[in-house]
Amino acid sequence: MVLITGANGFVGKLLCEELLRRGWRVRAALRSPHQLPIGLEPVIVGTIDDGTDWTDALSGADVVIHLAARVHVMKDSAADPLEEFLKVNLHGTANLARQAAQAGVKRLAYVSSIKVNGEQTTDRQAFTEIDKPNPQDPYGISKWQAEQALQRVAQETGLEVVIVRPPLVYGAGVKGNFAQMLGVLSKDIPLPLASVHNLRSLIYVNNLADALITCATHPAAAGQAYLVSDGADVSTPELLRQLGASMGHPARLLHCPPTLLKLAGVLTGKSDQVERLLGSLQVDSGKIRRELNWIPPYTFEQGLHATAERYRDT
Repeated sequence: MVLITGANGFVGKLLCEELLRRGWRVRAALRSPHQLPIGLEPVIVGTIDDGTDWTDALSGADVVIHLAARVHVMKDSAADPLEEFLKVNLHGTANLARQAAQAGVKRLAYVSSIKVNGEQTTDRQAFTEIDKPNPQDPYGISKWQAEQALQRVAQETGLEVVIVRPPLVYGAGVKGNFAQMLGVLSKDIPLPLASVHNLRSLIYVNNLADALITCATHPAAAGQAYLVSDGADVSTPELLRQLGASMGHPARLLHCPPTLLKLAGVLTGKSDQVERLLGSLQVDSGKIRRELNWIPPYTFEQGLHATAERYRDT
């Protein structure tokens, strides 16, 4: 039996459905009641922090896949953003791990973030698991501290911990910047991005679910950290072209020097968003492929096409 935290989220919903399809008994930990797929066992745990009682959720569980988190937001209104992230992502995670070990759970798979490695890659040098962590915002820092806390719990209790750091996750129902990109394409709005020459790694939500199940079950995964991706890096203009073609709305890309786009980002207060469109972030997923024999079940092209089709049809 597997316990999924964040079961009603973008990744959690798909993961639960896939586990049910494979015959798992799935318990969904929720902060508040939500409508869930038939077959899931819901359990309400309330706010996730260092005081959460996981007793009922963990009873009889063999594996935990921990997705629940305070997620990265573009404009954080909290007086102390880092402390707010730490309450959930560090202290809440460490509390869950300690209780899981006490309850006899064998393994905890933790969904961290590529932000632990850093914000961008340069000179076509992809991030790897052996890179020195370089988180640069409160969200990334909280995820890195959570990884360290989990390693301490593992050493003290014998709980098997597996850490997964995904880059941008996309798929049907995706939100955030990726959804904005789809919206702009659907309206045939010209974009001044034809002169961008970057490379970014992404992972299709169905591929991430498959990787998480592999990490939760493969004997060799215990104690390891893995970077995951679809394995096909793409530039922002090429991403837009492929999405536009799948939507039936060809991308209208105009040439504009990236330096001017960066200046526009500064002037409009959207530097972070502009950097994500212009900068590179490459992930080397070779380790999980070699050690766990993991191969993404869907190609990058299949994932993009399914995402665009779902958006077009809704």
